Amino acid sequence: QAIINACQSDEINGMVVALVTNNPSIGAVRRAQRHNIPTRVVTKLPGESRQSFDSRLAESVSVFEPNWVVLAGFMRILSDSFISRFVAPRADVSSRIMNLHPASPGELPGMNAIERAFAESQTGSRVRSGAMVHFVDSEGVDCGPLIVSEEVSILDTDTLDDFAARMHRLEHKLLVLALRQMCARPPQYEVSATGKEFKS
Repeated sequence: QAIINACQSDEINGMVVALVTNNPSIGAVRRAQRHNIPTRVVTKLPGESRQSFDSRLAESVSVFEPNWVVLAGFMRILSDSFISRFVAPRADVSSRIMNLHPASPGELPGMNAIERAFAESQTGSRVRSGAMVHFVDSEGVDCGPLIVSEEVSILDTDTLDDFAARMHRLEHKLLVLALRQMCARPPQYEVSATGKEFKS
């Protein structure tokens, strides 16, 4: 919703062209429908390999010809079958895929980062966490080149819900900042090795 709002207010020089998800029950589907944003649900078939699913997912995304692919709450690790379809056409970025992760760079990769950070704070081993938006590559989980990040203190008076609420507000802010930065320049059309024009 933060991305939709920022596009509508021209804070982001762009628009949400589609929502593609593997989970038809998420709230984002209802939000997209309210804003007349095309939605595609791509679910894993019985016995389907990860690479096959990722190829079908990439095809579903590619149909909309996005400049940027934003992973916001997408809870699967993508293989190169997906990542290789969205190689960056510009030398100053490493990928056309951005991921939101609720932890500081180099910390708490993977699932449940907010809960894990809070649990560590209860043992006295952590007093802050953070959130980041980074480019996605094939090198590992939640470790691609950084776009933007910010720290969040974990207060002595915090409950998990208090801390999670601040983290989610920060995540929304950072997604908008990252997209505003990436969409700041007008798209330039270039020609790929296949001869097909694409936006950079």
